[in-house]
Amino acid sequence: MSGHNKWSTIKQKKGKNDAARAKVFTKIGRELIVAIRDGGSADPNVNSKLRDCIAKAKAANVPNDNIERIIKKAASSNEGDNYESVTYEGYGPSGIAVIVEALTDNRNRTAGEVRHYFDKFGGNMGTPGCVGFMFSKKGVLVVEREDFDKDEDTVMEEALEAGASDFEADEDIFTIYTEPDDFSAIRDDLAAKGYEFVSAEVEEVPSTYTKIEDEETKAKMQKMLDMFEENDDIQNVWHNWEMD
Repeated sequence: MSGHNKWSTIKQKKGKNDAARAKVFTKIGRELIVAIRDGGSADPNVNSKLRDCIAKAKAANVPNDNIERIIKKAASSNEGDNYESVTYEGYGPSGIAVIVEALTDNRNRTAGEVRHYFDKFGGNMGTPGCVGFMFSKKGVLVVEREDFDKDEDTVMEEALEAGASDFEADEDIFTIYTEPDDFSAIRDDLAAKGYEFVSAEVEEVPSTYTKIEDEETKAKMQKMLDMFEENDDIQNVWHNWEMD
């Protein structure tokens, strides 16, 4: 993964206004609810999926009070029973490969909305697997270099000692990659050493990236991503656009 591309995405998320950040909190809240349902426990010590969601929430600056409130509410209700996980694949403008992950209580509604977003901005929704082969699931831990007191060699050494599969250093961030099954243990190991993450989750990482040269096409791609982000059903959008 291009570190520059990853940092561009993170900066964009960090710069969102309050309303957009509230959307992020809502989506992560839904993930927490489903993690409790699927893991069968509201205790992160025994529910690894919930522990991963909590780490993602903290990296996204969701307040601890919000996290605790959602967990308590989910543990005492059946709120998450109607949600199902659905993945859509397609192409954005200029053939950018896109994977959309959703948690929905109405599959038909969400599929129609996702198809509309693709069509509206010059892309098209494809069949399952049409772009998935261009991505690999990897745990991705991102540390912002600013105000972090460990140098590149130390971070690389500690990451690899913890079991990381790869490491990248960019001007602004360190990016640590793991196998999906090793993600939780490596994150916990590094957190115990004082690491704080600006992003921490298992992602669909593209094997190659594609640039968009035309400004109008760039604007369409960004608008499509914004539409996905504004939809409460859509949890994650992965793509291979090499952002400026």
